[in-house]
Amino acid sequence: MTSTHRPCCAPATAPVAGAAPSPAVAAEPGPATRPRSTRGQVRLPGGGFAMGDAFGEGYPADGETPVHTVRLRPFHIDETAVTNARFAAFVKATGHVTDAERFGSSAVFHLVVAAPDADVLGNAAGAPWWINVRGAHWRRPEGVRSDITGRQNHPVVHVSWNDATAYARWAGKRLPTEAEWEYAARGGLAGRRYAWGDELTPGGRWRCNIWQGRFPHVNTAEDGHLTTAPVKSYRPNGHGLWNTAGNVWEWCADWFSPTYYADSPTEDPHGPATGSTRVLRGGSYLCHDSYCNRYRVAARSSNTPDSSSGNLGFRCANDAAVTCGSAAA
Repeated sequence: MTSTHRPCCAPATAPVAGAAPSPAVAAEPGPATRPRSTRGQVRLPGGGFAMGDAFGEGYPADGETPVHTVRLRPFHIDETAVTNARFAAFVKATGHVTDAERFGSSAVFHLVVAAPDADVLGNAAGAPWWINVRGAHWRRPEGVRSDITGRQNHPVVHVSWNDATAYARWAGKRLPTEAEWEYAARGGLAGRRYAWGDELTPGGRWRCNIWQGRFPHVNTAEDGHLTTAPVKSYRPNGHGLWNTAGNVWEWCADWFSPTYYADSPTEDPHGPATGSTRVLRGGSYLCHDSYCNRYRVAARSSNTPDSSSGNLGFRCANDAAVTCGSAAA
């Protein structure tokens, strides 16, 4: 995460005293692209929408303004974030080694570390609630004393943008653009704060998995979850998408720039041509309005493509297929 962002969201991968890349594994090319598949996806019609923060609630460095009109072609997007079960199938089929596994460590929230003291390598700069833990990765999300037993339908975490892109190729999909993500997350509600309206807890009921209590030390878990929730928790939005607010941050295809909205093209924007960080959307189980209210549908964040942590996941998208002489399908 860049220094202009409040660092509760997800720390950037960086050397920490005592940490070193695992010598046993090296970077390898991703899997070959498989035939296009819309398994688990919904088709959205596209069209125009107002993208950005209409309430003036975003952090200036995040670049959520100006609100601007965007027009999208039809596309498909996953109903849910990619689960541990689906990611396990990918790893079994390809032998993919995640960035967290290659580096030998990843960031774990301090309240849930499950590792011997020797595996605790240090705190993230500026965000001491993030602990760099040796051996933490997608199969052992809190450290070597944890596993994903009973969490097959939870979103996979500790996945970098590189890992997400590799999975998407294997699945016959791609990552959504930032504009596609926001259009889909809004669920057809124009100009609203959240995917379900403007009130965080309508009728006193939680509609997303975020922090309750006093961040970062006391989480009352009123919504029933200290960390991730199953991907089909709460209610889907108007487009049939689940958990587009909270639970885990989701990688988008775009490079990030805080000034991009001022120059964004109207038709199918794909983000800046270059950059150092990739866009993250949706917030996570750590978001709280006292510190990071990025569970709003317009909220943006970013991180380096090789970064991973216990609240980073993703969902996939796809172009709408077009055949000669027929409409997009």
